[in-house]
Amino acid sequence: MAVAGTGVVHDGREIETVALAGGGLSATVLTLGATLADLVVETAQGPRRLLLGFDRVERFVTQAAYLGAIAGRCANRIRAGRCTIDGRAVALSINDGPNHLHGGTIGFGKRVWRIADATADAVELSLVSPDGEEGYPGRVEARCRYTLGGDGTLTIALAATTDAPTLVNLAAHGYFALDDGPTVLDHRLVVAADRYTPAGDDLLPTGEILPVAGTRFDFRAERAVRNGPDGAHVPYDTNLVLADAPSATPRFAARLSSPASGVALELSTTEPGLQVYDGGFLPVPEPLAGGRPGVRFGGICLEPQRFPDAVNHPNFAGALLRPGETCRQTTVYRINTDG
Repeated sequence: MAVAGTGVVHDGREIETVALAGGGLSATVLTLGATLADLVVETAQGPRRLLLGFDRVERFVTQAAYLGAIAGRCANRIRAGRCTIDGRAVALSINDGPNHLHGGTIGFGKRVWRIADATADAVELSLVSPDGEEGYPGRVEARCRYTLGGDGTLTIALAATTDAPTLVNLAAHGYFALDDGPTVLDHRLVVAADRYTPAGDDLLPTGEILPVAGTRFDFRAERAVRNGPDGAHVPYDTNLVLADAPSATPRFAARLSSPASGVALELSTTEPGLQVYDGGFLPVPEPLAGGRPGVRFGGICLEPQRFPDAVNHPNFAGALLRPGETCRQTTVYRINTDG
């Protein structure tokens, strides 16, 4: 474990980096947004970077794509930033057209977290979000722990408590790219979801939960991310339903693989939803780490979380957190370099 200041100051605090290594993996974590800035696996052909990122910490400060960040206090979209909690009308900040996204203008992904604990293969970060921040009621204390395991695994453990009823839905927002191709559309994907929450053109859910069978959202059998003939593709930014409620322990959710590199990533999580976002709102305006172009569809996010806009849909797996409760999420990524 190595902790270093970057000389970059955000919100009055210097951003620090933490270098981790273990199990054939290495990672870099920033205190800005509890961001997983880099994840590298050792292969027979040498080290391979698995995430989109930047060579300069300053770029993580100014970017708007949430590359590698922990999104919160409530990840995903809330229609018009409006909801009701225990009969109280709540108005959240608006930062995505007419809606609220990923915790608002200065959500958890833009805050500087504190290093609570660090070892050679793990780091735990903490953050306090005051009552009223971005319109949310209650003071929330959040924690994020990254651990590299001896069997080629990365575990992300998230937790939060509150002193008043509020919304908490934390989500890791890393963009995976498992080979050197310009896009991830030829990556292969399987998702253990037989239902999804359809959304309108504004990407807000309609409130329905429908079968994936016969739709472009059916990844129950492994197939390419690309969903159209002759190279065509309709973008994904959709919640697939893994379960009706969170589980106590992680269960298999998805597998992403690259035929070109032979690298595969298996994801297990306690969360009931998996937002599949294929980078359709990229590019970023300057080159990514290692000179990789920041093109549209250049990386894919597989975001375990509660359902989007759940507070406004009683039939959705919700994100309401009350005093005395702890919101917990554990997600495990297992990296395989044998295909």
